Amino acid sequence: MKDLTVILKNKPGTLADMGEALGKNGINMEGLCAFPQKGEGVVHILVEDETTAQWALEDAGFEVRAIRDVLVIDIGNVVGKPGTGGKMARKIGNAGVNIDLIYLAENNRIVLGVDNLNKASAALER
Repeated sequence: MKDLTVILKNKPGTLADMGEALGKNGINMEGLCAFPQKGEGVVHILVEDETTAQWALEDAGFEVRAIRDVLVIDIGNVVGKPGTGGKMARKIGNAGVNIDLIYLAENNRIVLGVDNLNKASAALER
């Protein structure tokens, strides 16, 4: 799975336009987070088929600013247990890895953007 950073105009309807462009091309947004920044809407979406997603978005006039690998972790066994997120972040931090992106995805999953995927994965396996 990949995380796409998509830039939207910060105005009503653009998020709907993005969702419709993906949907009509069979792309499910498995996770999503968005925030305003410097007059733009910055959206992170988790998709399985980044090639088709990028094509669909760019064809609809959206800017795909970045595509990156991310860790997608099933957290179904720890959802709602205080402290588990901190413990997970501590393991990654103790491995010397920086987390620069985090959001929730469907099916009790969390998405992590990190500066070293291999080290972060290894840290979480311990």
